[in-house]
Amino acid sequence: MWIEENDTLRRDFKFSDFKEAWGFMTEVAFHAETQNHHPNWSNVYNSVSIILTTHDAGNTVTDKDRKLASAIDEVYSKYQ
Repeated sequence: MWIEENDTLRRDFKFSDFKEAWGFMTEVAFHAETQNHHPNWSNVYNSVSIILTTHDAGNTVTDKDRKLASAIDEVYSKYQ
């Protein structure tokens, strides 16, 4: 579940292994590029942490973040 705090949307994702986590990130990257809205994220083995905020709006949560979060959730649903 996404958590809204400190003008960001945050969520952690777990996968069976590194390869699966990397596949998820690759697919998310295509959505981010299409939407021209790129996440702050990190990956350690089977975990991916994503932080969304809109820099152009003064580092706050906007509809751009919510739209990308929704696309990310759709991608993640394939891995559950």
